[in-house]
Amino acid sequence: MALRMDEATLQTLTVGIGAEARDIAVLRREGTGPDVVFLIGFRSDMAGSKATALDAWGAETGRAVVRFDYSGHGRSGGRFEDGTIGRWLEEAEAVVARVCRKPVILVGSSLGGWIALLLAQKLKAERAVAGLVLVAPAADFTERLMEPAFSDEARAALARDGVYYRPSAYGDPYPITRTLLEESRAHLLLGGSIDVGCPVHILQGVRDVDVPWGHAVETVSRLATDDVVLTLVKDGDHSLSRPQDLARLIAAVEAVA
Repeated sequence: MALRMDEATLQTLTVGIGAEARDIAVLRREGTGPDVVFLIGFRSDMAGSKATALDAWGAETGRAVVRFDYSGHGRSGGRFEDGTIGRWLEEAEAVVARVCRKPVILVGSSLGGWIALLLAQKLKAERAVAGLVLVAPAADFTERLMEPAFSDEARAALARDGVYYRPSAYGDPYPITRTLLEESRAHLLLGGSIDVGCPVHILQGVRDVDVPWGHAVETVSRLATDDVVLTLVKDGDHSLSRPQDLARLIAAVEAVA
């Protein structure tokens, strides 16, 4: 059952200071814990099908659910062109610190999966994360998936203008900045072991053309010390937003919770 956006409490957090300050829109549904926090994908928002399905589950079960938009996304302030992995990670950390009851369950989709892994590592010493549920986690996607696919034209635009407008199957072309690509190198995970200190469940579509299923397998191999479950959905695409996919997502969250 789809819920209206106003059925959860809207909050605005200011993250950063001075010229770096941006207002982050957060929707919190009160309920029992641990809080389930949804981390959106690249160019997505908290009104997407997975986020709203999770919120509907929270309404039906009395569970606390938190969802928010990164800067440059959805209801939040800031420009998408100013976004970086570190900037969005800072915003996710602020939401968990200032809005949530810990420990939390982080549910990350695509880019959100990368942010969730980074955040869980940062919060491991605090035991602030009870579990991760990741949908097509796109760790290191800028270097592993995006840059290798650039045309000569794209590389020339990045070198000349600092930005490349990438065509999208989901709408108008969107900007990929040199700053995003360069800053992301400080947050790469797949070159070594990933230690989040909590159970992880990954859902991955085999027909995903944006984040190939082999990428999820490599991510699992890097989670060498944690309890990891990988579910491959043979006919699933990148979004995994069909009713049966959303049911798998909710079941994975319930298993961790």
